[in-house]
Amino acid sequence: MNYIIFDLEWNGSYNYSSQSFMNEIIEIGALKLDERLNVVDTFKQMIYPHFTKRLSSRCKRLTKITNEEIREKGIDFLDAFKDFSRWSRGENNVFMSWSNSDLFVLSQNFIQNTGSASIEFISNYCDAQKYCMRFIKESDNPDNNQVALEKCAELFGVHFDTDKMHRALTDCYITLECLKKVYDKGIIREYIDKCDGNYFERLMFKPYYITEINTEGFNIDTVDLICPKCGSLMDVPEEFELVNKSFKSNSKCNYCMRTYWIYIRAKKLYDSTSIKIGYVEMNKKRAKKLHKAKNVLN
Repeated sequence: MNYIIFDLEWNGSYNYSSQSFMNEIIEIGALKLDERLNVVDTFKQMIYPHFTKRLSSRCKRLTKITNEEIREKGIDFLDAFKDFSRWSRGENNVFMSWSNSDLFVLSQNFIQNTGSASIEFISNYCDAQKYCMRFIKESDNPDNNQVALEKCAELFGVHFDTDKMHRALTDCYITLECLKKVYDKGIIREYIDKCDGNYFERLMFKPYYITEINTEGFNIDTVDLICPKCGSLMDVPEEFELVNKSFKSNSKCNYCMRTYWIYIRAKKLYDSTSIKIGYVEMNKKRAKKLHKAKNVLN
C-alpha cells in the first residue's frame, strides 16, 4: 500500500455556463510514499483554466503563480488528470490531503469537466488534517477548530519557509513532515474512507434547513415532543411559525401542566434528516394568558 499526498491550488472564478462561482484548479502537486512514509516519487503539473482567463489578485498573492507561468506550463484539465491517474495507479493506494476541501474542489472540477463528481482512480481517502488534529493538545486548540497546515506545522515543530507555502508540491512536503511527527500505522487506518458507491455524491451534497412542515423526509406531525421535566409525551401543536429556520409554537404537558415554547429545527442531510428540538418553559402568567386566549377562540 502506498500513500499519495496531494495538494491543489485553485483560482476563484465565475462559470458563466453554470452561472455560479467555482474554484478552478490551476496546479496539482503530489508525493507517492511507502508505508514508512518514504518518498517514492513526486508529481507536479500546472493546469490551464477554462472558465477564467486571468488569475485573481488573491490567487496571485497567495500562490505567487502568474498568468505567464500558467500560459507557459499549463495543460488541459483532463490531460493533467489522465497523467495523474496513471502516475498514482495502485489498487490499495490511500490518497491524502490537508482537509477534504481539496477533494471537494477536485470533485467540483470533475463535474464541470466530465459531468460526474466521481473520481475513479481514488478508491481510498484519508483527511490528513483530521488525523493530525487527534494529536494536538487541547490547550493548543481549546475550541477544537480546524487547524491550518501552517499552524499545525508550528505546533509540531516542523520548520518551513512561509514564502514558499501555497504551492502544491511544497504544501505536500509540509503535510508529510506533520504526518511523520504523529504517524501510527494502526491509528491512521481509522481515518481511511472507502470511496465506493455514492461517496463523492455524498461529499458534494450540501445540507440545508427544511422550511416546510410537511415535505419529503420530514413531517412535523410525526415529531415526538417529550416534556423535559417529567418525560411525558406532549401533543404536537396544530400551528407553527417559521422563526430563524426553526418551527416555533407552544405546547402544554398534560401530566405536569407546564407550558413550553417549542422550537423544532430540521436539517436535510444526504440520506437522512437531522431534527433538533428546543424547549423553553413559559412563565405561569404568560401561559395562563395564552391558554385563556385559546379557550376564547375555541
